[in-house]
Amino acid sequence: MDANRTSSCYELKDELARLCLSTARREPERKLAWVNSVCILFLLIGILGARQGVIAIKPVPPIREVVPVVVQPTVLPPQPVAPKPEQPQQANQPRVLVALPNAPNVNFGIPSAGTLVTDAALASAPQVAPVRVGSLANTGTGGERPEPPYPPIAEQTGEQGTVILLLAGDDAGNVVSVDVKESSGFPVLDRATVDFIKRHWRLPTDSSTRLFQTSITYKLQLN
Repeated sequence: MDANRTSSCYELKDELARLCLSTARREPERKLAWVNSVCILFLLIGILGARQGVIAIKPVPPIREVVPVVVQPTVLPPQPVAPKPEQPQQANQPRVLVALPNAPNVNFGIPSAGTLVTDAALASAPQVAPVRVGSLANTGTGGERPEPPYPPIAEQTGEQGTVILLLAGDDAGNVVSVDVKESSGFPVLDRATVDFIKRHWRLPTDSSTRLFQTSITYKLQLN
């Protein structure tokens, strides 16, 4: 075979020949340069990181001493008061009565100190006219004031007695209110009487009074 002919499968085995070739020598230098660059970078990071920071300590402010201050009030001397001139009393001035708490015509609900000045005409309270109370009776089984029926419960239990009531009416004769003045002794009799009179009774309109008193007696019949 011809020695000058080259084949695609020919491999150069001589080390000297490899060094002489430019492509074979350039590749290792490139790798070495990259390795050196990485080493230098790590070296710089280590040098910069090894520097210790400077700690700045602020000075402590001086301690202020608090001194209490006591302010005493100024006491002024008493000022002289000039006496007021007395005014002469006029002849037409009304009479004034000074009523003390033990006066008979003035009643004090709460103990009080001092005096009360009132007019002489108001010292005596006017007398109140007594309220007239008329007397009424029932009209039996009919009329305007029928007799209340015996409550069945009270009749079965044997309750009996007299209840006295106070009735108040209007100008038309309607019963406005019914109050028990004296109880019969049994609440059933009292309530039944009040309810019946409110619904069924009419009061007289020809009388000057509008307040009446009546009595209802419940008595069992013995067989």
